[in-house]
Amino acid sequence: MSQKSTATDAVEVLHRLYIKDNPERLISLEAEEIKSNIAQQVYDLRSAAGLTQRQLAKKVGTTAEVIDDLEMTDYEDHQLGDAVLMLQRIAKALGKRSPFWT
Repeated sequence: MSQKSTATDAVEVLHRLYIKDNPERLISLEAEEIKSNIAQQVYDLRSAAGLTQRQLAKKVGTTAEVIDDLEMTDYEDHQLGDAVLMLQRIAKALGKRSPFWT
């Protein structure tokens, strides 16, 4: 009787079952990872500066809704380029270099 190996890592199992052989899902997963990275950086920059979303938006020349959308990854994948550019604007407005570029 042969034994099946069991995977204990749920992420590994889900990746193998639903993403591995599906290029569209792989691209979507990668986009979500980038959006998550951007969200964390926007939040970290804003928090380190001691600013609310509204205060940061005013400093950058946008709206609090845009800052909130970035922090909540609430935008479409095709808007990733705009999100990266906004992250760059935020970092510059706060006198920082975006960790995204290092």
